[in-house]
Amino acid sequence: MTTHADELARGERFDFGENWSRFLRLLDENRIAAAEAGLRRMLGVDDLRGKSFLDIGSGSGLMSLAARRLGATVVSFDYDPKSVACTTELRRRFFSEDSSWRVTSGSVLDSAFMAALGSFDVVYSWGVLHHTGRMWDAMRAAAERVARGGSFFIAIYNDQGFRSRYWRAVKRLYNRNRFGRFAMTIVHVPNVFLARVIVRAMTGRLGGNRGMSLWYDMHDWLGGYPFEVATPQAIIDFLAPLGFAAVKTNCTRRYGCNEFVFARR
Repeated sequence: MTTHADELARGERFDFGENWSRFLRLLDENRIAAAEAGLRRMLGVDDLRGKSFLDIGSGSGLMSLAARRLGATVVSFDYDPKSVACTTELRRRFFSEDSSWRVTSGSVLDSAFMAALGSFDVVYSWGVLHHTGRMWDAMRAAAERVARGGSFFIAIYNDQGFRSRYWRAVKRLYNRNRFGRFAMTIVHVPNVFLARVIVRAMTGRLGGNRGMSLWYDMHDWLGGYPFEVATPQAIIDFLAPLGFAAVKTNCTRRYGCNEFVFARR
């Protein structure tokens, strides 16, 4: 059976957890507040009191923390052991011994694990399902955890045709070895990092929309592999037969993620 460590060793997967552990050094109240504001804005709520929240691929744990601070009962899981450790650390810092926030290890592609979780008022998976290697299976498995009348908040890489194939090649080179990481970073820093710093500085949005870091977001983008993409319409069409209707979208014409909030009818 292939393990997470095996995939890293073969260059088949980006070390998301290592990236998130470095990000946690930058975490402050402003970033947490930005994450909370992002959830409120996209979900169209003032808080999440009385709601259950499933964070699929919790990464740093920031969005789980935001949901818990907004009043939700939270379950967080990740496939990456280091990401699980990051989320566990945030729980320890802010909600130690809190029975309303559970952190565990698991895969969205493990049907028995997913079924045992039950259903949730909000299922959240931002920029995760396209890194599983089986995006559509992962999306279906995640959608099945949404309770009737619940919300499904996901972000999936935008399909840009040839450009997406270019970025897939970049990601494979990045994960091949240290030289690949160095070369891809140097080549893409002007476009992926510096240009965005300038734009956000001019607009006063250096913290971003979810409290994330541009530097660590850049490495997540350059190295994020496996890598799959989809058009907004393809996602809407896929989820419609499962009983979901899009209630809010935030789409880009460039590389990066399209955001969706679906309601389960």
